[in-house]
Amino acid sequence: MGVFPSGAKGLLHSMQIRKQFKFESAHVLPHHQGKCARLHGHSYRLDVAIRGPIRTSGPAQGMVDDFDTIAAIVEREVIDVLDHRSLNELMDNPTCEIIIQWIWARLKDHLAGLDELILWETATSCAVLRATDFA
Repeated sequence: MGVFPSGAKGLLHSMQIRKQFKFESAHVLPHHQGKCARLHGHSYRLDVAIRGPIRTSGPAQGMVDDFDTIAAIVEREVIDVLDHRSLNELMDNPTCEIIIQWIWARLKDHLAGLDELILWETATSCAVLRATDFA
């Protein structure tokens, strides 16, 4: 039994997969002219996207990567460090844009094919960083 309907072409050679994470952190934006200059917190949501070939052998056969492997790396390198922490302990001006760059730096050597991060500071406000932004 095939994967595709009759007449469809073969498997894709590359695609993007995503996994979501959540963490709670506090920060102060020292240069902000409004209420964000005071100590406050957010329930952040982090979307991590990996791009790569679909594996043809091994335990991750048929996958770009194992979601459990991605989770273990992101939790160790990012979530365990940022969750329930004052972000000002790690960076001077922890805006969403600076936090996402910090996260990228922590993950880039551990996640082959890191393609995109989206950091949601609120339900309606996020920063997006893509591998193509570094080209």
